[in-house]
Amino acid sequence: MSMLQRVVAYLASIRLRSLFRAIFLALSLATVALALVVLREEKQQAFDNYREGFRKTGDQIAARLRHPTGQLALLNPQAESGSLVPLRPMLLPYAALDFDDPAKVRNAIEMAGCLVQYPHDAALCVAIGANPWAGGFIYAAGRLQSPALQPHPRGERRLDQAHRLRVQVNLRGEEYRWLAPFELDGELTPDRGKSLRGRLTGFVEREDADYVQTRPVREFRGWAWQAAECSDPQAGEGCEREVFYSLRLPVDLLREALFDKKRLQWPPPDLADIRVHVQVLPPGSETPVFDSNDEAARAPFLLSELQPLLLPGESLSIRKLGAKAGPELIHLRGSEAANGETSPLIGGLIRRLPVDDDILALESREEISTQNGRYEILLSGDVRSANRILARVVTRVSWFVAAMLGAVFLAWFMIELGIIRRIAMLTRRVVAAQRSATTAQGLDLLKVEDLRSGDELGILASCLHDLQRRVREDMAREKIRAEQEKDMWHAVGHEIMSPLQSLLALHGEEGDPSRRYIERMQQAVRVLYGSASPSEAFETTQLQVEPLDIDAFLQAVAGNAPCAGLGQVEYQPRGEPLWVRADEYPLEDVVTHVLKNAERFRLPDSPIDIHLDTSEGRAHIAIRNHGPQIPADMLDKIFEYGVSDQADSAAQGNRGQGLFVAKTYMAKMGGTITVRNVDDGVEFVLSLLRAE
Repeated sequence: MSMLQRVVAYLASIRLRSLFRAIFLALSLATVALALVVLREEKQQAFDNYREGFRKTGDQIAARLRHPTGQLALLNPQAESGSLVPLRPMLLPYAALDFDDPAKVRNAIEMAGCLVQYPHDAALCVAIGANPWAGGFIYAAGRLQSPALQPHPRGERRLDQAHRLRVQVNLRGEEYRWLAPFELDGELTPDRGKSLRGRLTGFVEREDADYVQTRPVREFRGWAWQAAECSDPQAGEGCEREVFYSLRLPVDLLREALFDKKRLQWPPPDLADIRVHVQVLPPGSETPVFDSNDEAARAPFLLSELQPLLLPGESLSIRKLGAKAGPELIHLRGSEAANGETSPLIGGLIRRLPVDDDILALESREEISTQNGRYEILLSGDVRSANRILARVVTRVSWFVAAMLGAVFLAWFMIELGIIRRIAMLTRRVVAAQRSATTAQGLDLLKVEDLRSGDELGILASCLHDLQRRVREDMAREKIRAEQEKDMWHAVGHEIMSPLQSLLALHGEEGDPSRRYIERMQQAVRVLYGSASPSEAFETTQLQVEPLDIDAFLQAVAGNAPCAGLGQVEYQPRGEPLWVRADEYPLEDVVTHVLKNAERFRLPDSPIDIHLDTSEGRAHIAIRNHGPQIPADMLDKIFEYGVSDQADSAAQGNRGQGLFVAKTYMAKMGGTITVRNVDDGVEFVLSLLRAE
């Protein structure tokens, strides 16, 4: 055996193991490849989503800052620092407030978002107008929940018998204090179910609380409106109703600055240092029902509230443009996610995955115009920050892929340990036993006792062990039977050869037809004499192949057919010799066996036709009968030893060996024998080499 043949044989012996391992390896690679493909698609989608989200974030921030609420935050960057209370006036995105009209005031302060929220549904906005020529006033407008307001009757000496507002303003070391009682407008009365409207008349607050000879502050203006409906429809008498009030506070220092043309600056540079304190006092008490210095106050919209809109890696910068441009008003950066850790391995893998678009840095610029100038909004981002977000997500779900790979490798290990290893051991032992022994004792080299168990392979090993034992016993019995048959053939051959020799002496003439059949009987006895079995005898027979005139041979066979009990065997001679390579007596046995089979199955009174044809280097003898056809599944089996169409053939003298002998003899003479079904019967074709 060549080296290549040995390699091919070895590869064939490990084909099953290699197939199992290749399948599990392919599963592992497919799992990793699937994870990488999905991860790349997720990265591409994350990059695309980030760019789209970045654009939307820029549009959202610009729209938010163009709204009056955003403009208020731009105009008041000082609100980002310091405490919320006491309140500091904010610069409105409007020239001034129409404080006399409740609808306009409410709409303006709610649109601007300057209201500071307090508990119990109270709110207050303290601001100044964007136009300095509207007057140096501070506006205070808000709402609260209160029972029916108690007005101050005109001419009443004391003010503490009515609802009143106490306002305090601290500016540049000076303090302004006003007390503004509520006074009904016209003939209105504070009855249930009626709305109230009245003035808030401002007086400079006095320590002695005597305001009889005191005139109100002329530039101090204020109004209060109370709704007719209760805030809680289920409440009874004395329910609380919403009160909305609006004040205009005259501050002399601010008004005087308007007339200083050389130093006019609006808004005031110390706007963040102004402190405003507003209290609402009930009748007969100094305990306020509303205090603007309440620590529970919640600030309005601030620029810092834009930070949650920023993703990690994004930054927002806002600065003022123009002649009064200064440093950045605010610089915000997106905060990193607090939850979720990132695996360095996964992070590095995501960074190396290719994407379609390689533009990484993003930038969005917007300009917003306000009453106080133009502002530039610069939003910067980095697409690679999407890698960190994706890495955190992938890190959390990566254990799914790890679990899949672990399951594949565990199954691989279990099959490798429990099945493949044992199959390999069994294969090696079988091959070793096959190479080391060619006799019955070779079975003893195959040891499978240690492979037996309760699973399928163990059952196979147990069955193989039992089968090995039975085969060993059958081989021993067969050996004994073969020896007995051999002895029997010796005895039979010895007893037959002596009478045949005597018959041959009686028919010694060459032209005697009986002599031919006696010689065939002697050859048959010599073939079988000393063999262990008939099949072995036929296969080991040595033939004397020599030139033979096949035309004359077939004439003799057809002529002697009636002597063998075969009638109506027809052959048309060629008229000239046709030499082939064959042994005459074995070839006659072959033709006789075929004719006997044709005789057994032909229709009554139908002939058996023999035809002789030639082709390139070969002669073809076709023997055809008229009768039933051979089943298709038996065409290749009828030439096997022991195959017969009769279940009890041995009992009737038919051992199923005639066609086996024919095929064996034809092969030894270099010829072939085939069979095929034709339209009205069966045709055997014997092919022999022509002799030159």
